[in-house]
Amino acid sequence: MRRTIAIPGRWLVHAYYTVSPYAPDETGRLLAAGADPHARRGEVLVLSDDGTVLDRFGEGPIEASFFHTGRWQTWSQDARYIYYTAGTLHDPSIVRREVATGREVRISGDLEGAPPVADAPLLSGLLGMLHAAGAGDGVYRGHRAPVPFAARDRHGLFRYDFDAAADKAAAELVLPVARILDEHPERDRVLAADERQRSLTGDGLSLMAYCVRWNGDGSRLIFHFGNHLAAKGRGEERVGYVMTARPDLSEISMAVDLSFGRPGLHWSWQPDGQTLLGYGPDPENPAQACLAEVRHDGSGYRRLSSHASGGHPSASPVERDLLVTDEWTPTGGNVVFLSRSTGEVVATVELPRFLPDAPPGRSRFRTDHHPVFHPDGDRVLVNALPGELATLVELDVPG
Repeated sequence: MRRTIAIPGRWLVHAYYTVSPYAPDETGRLLAAGADPHARRGEVLVLSDDGTVLDRFGEGPIEASFFHTGRWQTWSQDARYIYYTAGTLHDPSIVRREVATGREVRISGDLEGAPPVADAPLLSGLLGMLHAAGAGDGVYRGHRAPVPFAARDRHGLFRYDFDAAADKAAAELVLPVARILDEHPERDRVLAADERQRSLTGDGLSLMAYCVRWNGDGSRLIFHFGNHLAAKGRGEERVGYVMTARPDLSEISMAVDLSFGRPGLHWSWQPDGQTLLGYGPDPENPAQACLAEVRHDGSGYRRLSSHASGGHPSASPVERDLLVTDEWTPTGGNVVFLSRSTGEVVATVELPRFLPDAPPGRSRFRTDHHPVFHPDGDRVLVNALPGELATLVELDVPG
């Protein structure tokens, strides 16, 4: 363990394992979110290399999702701006804050991390759709979706422009769920499941587009299409496809099929910008999950490791053979380092991630490790919950 970062009176979390909290200008600054868990109010924090609070903003009420990803606080590619979410899951907004001046511009919409290059658009689904479908606690609350699931021509992937004409920020739906379904290679299969769901509950599948993830040079992105983890209480069949596209949403391809009983989740880009990494069906036993990789066009799918935690895997930006992920254990959790070439575990670090008798679902009693590599590849940053207040922990990579 390299160090623990703790702020008095604050429950800390970094945004996500696909969003680097490290400032891209090599100043050593970190982005985090902090909350007073009892008052249920939170903020964005800019921390110095030694953990000192340099700036704090975005103070306001929080929802349970805050304890998973904070305010999705993200650096712009030149560290000139910080993007973060505000509002609620039902009525969300994105804020772009100029670091030097504190000037903020706000757009109605949602955020899952900003693109890594200046000329790539800011694209996102609506996270409220994800949570209404049951993310976090497995309970379907369709009435709380920001757009009705059935209105498939009104939700999907949105493009946000903070520099629109006349300095008026703008949001535009650029890839509706209806279009994704119409053009999907498994369209007939999904529509058949949609009809089965309609006969069961009177409405169709909770289809949505979500989880936009950029590769390092901004030339391609991932998004997911489906119903996420499908709330079991509805009897809804799981539909899940990992899709890739160009920034203008051309060249849409299906990279991974995680539908209708095929296990897997948590896919993201590897440093080469061409290959994805995540948990999916084992080629030798499709009912069993494994850690796998695949090219953006769906070719070259192969197992890397039999490790099947369903955690949050990343590849080192420096050492090609090194992977990191996390796993749940009955007593807490582990951060796990793996060898790409052998698939074997090379190091395990046990770190607490929930309190005893923690209730299910997102809350201040649980966090996810979400390991993310430093750009130098010499450490990973993770979330931990050693007591009432969560902390950030930096771990040295093995060797």
